[in-house]
Amino acid sequence: MTTSPKIEHALREAIISRPDAILDDKDVMNALVAANEKAMGANIIDMRGIAMERLEARLDRLEDTHRSVIAAAYENLAGTNQIHRAILRMLDPTEFEVFLRDLGGEVADILRVDLVRLVLESENHDDTNGLDRLDDVLRVAAPGFIAGYITQGRGGALRQVTLRQVQGDAGSLYGDKSDWIRSEACLSLDFGEGRQPGMLVLGAEDPHMFGPQQGTDLLVFFAGVFERIMRRWLS
Repeated sequence: MTTSPKIEHALREAIISRPDAILDDKDVMNALVAANEKAMGANIIDMRGIAMERLEARLDRLEDTHRSVIAAAYENLAGTNQIHRAILRMLDPTEFEVFLRDLGGEVADILRVDLVRLVLESENHDDTNGLDRLDDVLRVAAPGFIAGYITQGRGGALRQVTLRQVQGDAGSLYGDKSDWIRSEACLSLDFGEGRQPGMLVLGAEDPHMFGPQQGTDLLVFFAGVFERIMRRWLS
C-alpha cells in the first residue's frame, strides 16, 4: 500500500533538501510541536515536549541576560570614554579663568549635563576678588556649606559621590536655573591639608540622569582627577 504526500511536491522537496531551515525556525518548530501534541490527544503526557519547553524558557532567559550584559558593557565603555574626554579637555587650559569657562561649557557638553557648579569654601566668602564674572560656574561659600548641602542638613560622614533627584530647592546654588534642574551628582573634593574642601556639582534637567541606584566608580575617578587638577591651580 502506498501513501500520497499531503503537501505540495516543491515544498516537500525544499524541506527534505534543507531540514536545518526548519529546525532553526522557532515559529515553525513551535507549530510542529503543537500539532504533534494535538495528534497524541489530551490524555498523553509528552515528557519530551515538557523538557523542550523548559529548555526553551531557559534559553530565552539566557538570551535576555546576554543582551543585558552586552548593553551594560557598552554603556560602561561609553561612560569611560566620556570621562576620559572630559579630563583631557580640563588639562588643556593654561589659565584658571579659561579652565572654569571650559568646565561650564565644553566639559559639561562632553559629560552631557546641563549645568556645572564648582563650590569653594572660604572664610572670606563675601570677598570674591572679582570672581563674580564667573558666577555661572563658580560659587564661593562659607565653611560648612558643602557638608550641609550634600547631607541636606542631616550630618554624618560625607560620601565622595552623591547621586540624587532634586526638586528645585537649590536656588542658592543654581540661581535662576533651579526651576528646571531635576537631578544632580555632588562630588566632594579634598584639596589637601590646610585647604578648605570643595564640591563639584553636575546638574541635569532629566530627573533620571542621576540616581542613588547608579554606580559611582567613574565619577569617583573623575573627582580624584579633578582634585589633583585643582591643587595645581590653588598652589
